[in-house]
Amino acid sequence: MDFALVIFWLFAGVSILYVVHFGLYLAGANFYDIWQQRRKGMPGVRAPGNFEPECAATATWTRRALPEVPGLVSIVIAAHDEEAVIVRTLDSISRSTHRSYEVFVADDASSDLTGRLVRDYQVRHPGMRLRLVRMRRNIGKGAALNAVLRRHARGQFVMTLDADSVISPDAITNALSYFDDPCVAGVAANVQILEETTVLGILQRFEHMIGYRSKKLFSLMNAEFVVGGVASTYRMRVLRKVDFYDTDTVTEDIGLSAKITNLGNRRFRMVYGADVVAKTEGVLSLRALAKQRYRWKYGSIQNLIKYRGMMLNPSRRYAPTLTYYRMPMALLSEFTLLISPLAWTYAVYWSLATRTPALILGAYATITAYTLLTVWLDENLTVRERARLSVYAPTAYFLFYIMDLVQLTAALRCIASSRGLFRRPEINTWTSPQRSGSVAVAHAT
Repeated sequence: MDFALVIFWLFAGVSILYVVHFGLYLAGANFYDIWQQRRKGMPGVRAPGNFEPECAATATWTRRALPEVPGLVSIVIAAHDEEAVIVRTLDSISRSTHRSYEVFVADDASSDLTGRLVRDYQVRHPGMRLRLVRMRRNIGKGAALNAVLRRHARGQFVMTLDADSVISPDAITNALSYFDDPCVAGVAANVQILEETTVLGILQRFEHMIGYRSKKLFSLMNAEFVVGGVASTYRMRVLRKVDFYDTDTVTEDIGLSAKITNLGNRRFRMVYGADVVAKTEGVLSLRALAKQRYRWKYGSIQNLIKYRGMMLNPSRRYAPTLTYYRMPMALLSEFTLLISPLAWTYAVYWSLATRTPALILGAYATITAYTLLTVWLDENLTVRERARLSVYAPTAYFLFYIMDLVQLTAALRCIASSRGLFRRPEINTWTSPQRSGSVAVAHAT
């Protein structure tokens, strides 16, 4: 077997896959924007028919629960040692245009001033329905959220926030508009990185912009099953039906959205809300980035294995785009990640050896052009932000090599710790990453 030929075809295959998906993401994003305009032009709740099968709006559950308050949104913030950022998050909520909400801070046994700052905020803002729920010991993020949702929350809808995230004033209002469709069970927010001028900050911002743009295609195809924890919004009755978060994976947010999708994504649908804007801090060091991406990847693989029954499932409960495209591609992307560095290294060597730089230049031009298009077509950026990010865009190709290395390291660590992918122990502790707390709320509005 000609090893060089194998590497060449690996490189060609990965490159073609990426280019095809770039094209799909661009086209899908445009069609999504058209769908958004049509959706906003037809406001009003569509009630399910009397004889229609159970859907998100009519979901039932068996356990006893607190009565829901129609229109009320329960905002739950999971916090562990978040003194640097918790007030900023509460400030962003206070600016919301949707006024019917209650706020819970699930303080998972913080050892810093988080609890004191929340109590002080209660005194200074008596009009906000804010409550601090403190855990006696560190029980884990998913368990802390469950404790609040099961015992205290009374909203018809639930929005979860990380303690370092901020939401735009119209984020809650915009999120609720998607529930006019009775089959919508959950809404993923448009999560952006707070403005940061470091190399890691720019890298994470580009990555989030490109990654979340792909969600427009997945939402349009009804193929979304990954909803992050920042500003994700759900119907309370759907959360009760699935008994809230599972605590046997390291990414409880992805686990929840996958568990709901497992009910059947034709009647329990996840959608992406491009106008539900939330911002969060990027990690501050390469070591923290490696730790974060390892956790994300490990949790993603755990959930792919846990809900593998959806993959290639012919049941009419699921959209074929989910079972025959999205989930297989999610699994395939983990394998292409392992061979990508080898393929790209050979491509660089081949270009230098044959003195034909067109291959590398073409890849550089493709990534740069796609990054620029993502920046220019982002409806939530100001003119100043577009100009600044356009200046940074030519560096994206090289910055993504850093992320590829981080992702590859994470994948190898997952392989080394593969036992936990199948035998999933309960997660009973968590630690928040270092926060900077240096960016004002105004940047998120």
